[in-house]
Amino acid sequence: MTDTTAFPATSPVLDYGVLVTGGGSGIGQAVARRLAADGAVVTICGRTEARLTSAVDEILAEFPDARVGSVVADVTDEAAVRAAVDAAHERAGGRLDAVVASAGGSESVGPVTQLDVEPWERTLALNLTGTMLALKHGAAAMVRNGGGSFVAISSIASATSHPWFGAYGPSKAGVDQLCRQAADELGPSDVRVNSVCPGLINTDLVGLITAGGPVLDSYEENIPLNRIGEPDDVAQLVRFLVGPESSWITGQAINVDGGHSLRRGPSLAGAIEPLFGADGLRGVVAP
Repeated sequence: MTDTTAFPATSPVLDYGVLVTGGGSGIGQAVARRLAADGAVVTICGRTEARLTSAVDEILAEFPDARVGSVVADVTDEAAVRAAVDAAHERAGGRLDAVVASAGGSESVGPVTQLDVEPWERTLALNLTGTMLALKHGAAAMVRNGGGSFVAISSIASATSHPWFGAYGPSKAGVDQLCRQAADELGPSDVRVNSVCPGLINTDLVGLITAGGPVLDSYEENIPLNRIGEPDDVAQLVRFLVGPESSWITGQAINVDGGHSLRRGPSLAGAIEPLFGADGLRGVVAP
């Protein structure tokens, strides 16, 4: 293992063993970067080996002494998630202090009267079941180690209406409730469970939105702090929730959204009305 003298001796997460799902890009990569820079021993997982390798290389290029590695895992595959937890535990010398469930996305969009079942189910599997599996196996390891912190990346769409977002908001609402339930169950074992709810974050996943147009305009007019979020905005909050500074915080869904949730969710109408028509957006379908 790399000599820890390269890291600040006062870092509260020095030598922490951490697994970050979805760590190959976006928010997950930013979280991995932040924790590795603070001396944690980080394992990232995701479905694409090339993306994981690139993410690790980018972190090491900035922080040559960082202790970070990767393992390929689809979070909807229970055996793969169990193996990723074991890999993170082993990389950190037999300890697992935190799991950050960042893997997520959506294939489901459109009026509720026209949603397709298969994209709906795949979105639920990725966002909700994937988080559950990371929690199931990650929390079990942390309980055996005497405690830890689980952080799920949710969304303000879990509680703020986002019309025509399909399965995304409901799946994230499930993530928040799962975390509250688990926090209640696992508190006696000193495992804290929280979710973080970002607004619009500047990642490749939402590149079509941040490139400009009416959907971005709708976001911007509803963000009091008047800018789109960056992955590091989320990573800083996750780092706090992973570390001992948040030792009396559990069962919370914390927004990091520039104030967006104070107003209303964005409108996709400008992007999807050509697909469904004005009547379709209000639920009209042929009998």
